[in-house]
Amino acid sequence: MGAVNQTSHESGSLTHLRHDGTAQMVDVSDKAVTTREATAAATVRSRPEVLALLGAGELPKGDALAVARVAGIMAAKKTPELIPLCHPLPISKVTVDFELGRDAVQILATVKTRGVTGVEMEALTAASVAALSVYDMIKAVDKHAVLTDIHVLAKSGGKSGSWSLGGQPGVTGTSDAATSGAGAVADPSAGGQA
Repeated sequence: MGAVNQTSHESGSLTHLRHDGTAQMVDVSDKAVTTREATAAATVRSRPEVLALLGAGELPKGDALAVARVAGIMAAKKTPELIPLCHPLPISKVTVDFELGRDAVQILATVKTRGVTGVEMEALTAASVAALSVYDMIKAVDKHAVLTDIHVLAKSGGKSGSWSLGGQPGVTGTSDAATSGAGAVADPSAGGQA
């Protein structure tokens, strides 16, 4: 593999590669501590009758959304153990919320920290593992369910500032916004309000 400049922090450089092309964990010791937040999404597609069971908490394995919420929160905290070059971070908040549609459930995971690097990977891991957990809970009634559309919706903090998929700087998802739509599932920590 060709030489890659590991010390360059120019936009687009591959900072996780050393000169010889081998992997390294990036040195973030000189970065400023800031509040950082990221929101990621994942979607599980299934049949309408399965989504109705999911929303009602009546699947054979029980309340899939409650299990998936806890799985996503746990996954965010375990991200550096799963993604080899990801820095361990002091995570201060994780929310996992669900938007139920007729033939899909969208999972929205938001992670917050005060640290020297972003939490996009933690948000992606939380959304992905929550989606895997939903699949595990519904596969008894729909082996053809599909996990899809895993992506970062927004991030804020750090040198690069705020970014969102919709293009509006400074907009990040929150659990209130994620569960305010029709078909939303209430977050038990919010006093049962959707």
